[in-house]
Amino acid sequence: MVNVITNYGHLLVEALGQTLVLALCGLFFACIIGLIFGIMSVVKNRFCRAISFVFVYAIRGVPMIVLAFFVFLGVPQFAKDILGIPLKFSGLQAGTICLSLNCGAYMSEIIRGGIQSVDKGQMEAARSLGLPYWRSMQRVVLPQAIKTMIPSIINQFIITLKDTSILSVIGFPELVNSAKNVVANTFALFQTWGIVALIYLFVITLLSLLAKYIEGRLARGRE
Repeated sequence: MVNVITNYGHLLVEALGQTLVLALCGLFFACIIGLIFGIMSVVKNRFCRAISFVFVYAIRGVPMIVLAFFVFLGVPQFAKDILGIPLKFSGLQAGTICLSLNCGAYMSEIIRGGIQSVDKGQMEAARSLGLPYWRSMQRVVLPQAIKTMIPSIINQFIITLKDTSILSVIGFPELVNSAKNVVANTFALFQTWGIVALIYLFVITLLSLLAKYIEGRLARGRE
């Protein structure tokens, strides 16, 4: 294990950085996607609710590895053969799109639940003061909903961080893919995968503690 850390530790640290960048990029765009479809799922318009339902149902029903191959290989081929457009995604681009869609579907449900957790009287009071629906949602409902959503968002980030390991199949140099290269060079399977497991455990433990801390602060704030 010491030999692996000495010779390849810098490679694994760089891979961890790539993993965190990918997870953060995925979460950032997932929040935008989740906000759009989360709000669409609670509006009175049936068409909007139907679109949100189809998106969430379809994305959550497709395994991440299938979605990764579809984005990385399927979409460029479709663009080239059908549309005549030369399209090629890098590992980071395809990984970000894949994570954004997958995480966005779950974020949509988190945001929907957060909005529905706010008392309906808050929206009614805002509307009675003359605020339009979207302004009431922006100024009154969402600020209250976000407080209840933060722990769930952090937990979703933890899940997204672990899901980045699946994207080794498209060649993105995240932690698992880099560990495969280390194993290929050293044949030290137990040591290498043990180190990778400890790295994931350390980072995810920190994030879990952060989620519990924020949840505790929010709970005390509501007392």
